[in-house]
Amino acid sequence: MDRSEVRRAWDEVAETYADRRDPDGSDAALIDDFLADIRSDRTEAAPPTALDVGCGDGARTLANLPPGSVGLDVSRRGLELATGTVPDARLVQGEMSALPFAGDRFDGITAYHAVFHVERDRHPAVYREFARVLRPGGRLLMTLPGGRFETVRRGWMGGRMFFSSPGRERTLSWLRDAGFGDVETTTATDPLGSSTEFVLATRHAA
Repeated sequence: MDRSEVRRAWDEVAETYADRRDPDGSDAALIDDFLADIRSDRTEAAPPTALDVGCGDGARTLANLPPGSVGLDVSRRGLELATGTVPDARLVQGEMSALPFAGDRFDGITAYHAVFHVERDRHPAVYREFARVLRPGGRLLMTLPGGRFETVRRGWMGGRMFFSSPGRERTLSWLRDAGFGDVETTTATDPLGSSTEFVLATRHAA
């Protein structure tokens, strides 16, 4: 599927996905540690800024980020749903491999179940973009896919969806190549009730 097809696919399944996924769970709880990290060197006068990549309807991740956080998604329908879920967030339609933000813009990025909807040969560009828009010392919290795959799943959420991953070790290597370190991994339940590994990493200074 090309990028336009993926966007249309998400528009078609956005409501079903929002209805079926649990807004709670242990992957949502990971955000507590993430927030503690990005708040550690900020002040009340200058609160942390966070970006949720692949925010969808916003209930799972964006709603748990600081007020005024930014949600980015390729799906216009997903963003329409998010306006009701997180009315105080700034919502932007765009591609994660070419983020429409200035460099050093955010203290933290979350990317839950998002990057593996991009072709795996573009993942290094995605991680470079994450590093570019994060301030030095900024934190990234994202899903870490374990397998190596590139496929279209027909019937997924009543539609079809593209999934792509180079595997766990290559993903970690690409993150380090993009400028991330202090890598920690943990396993948590995902929105549909299965277990998923997550990675928390720090953008090093250039």
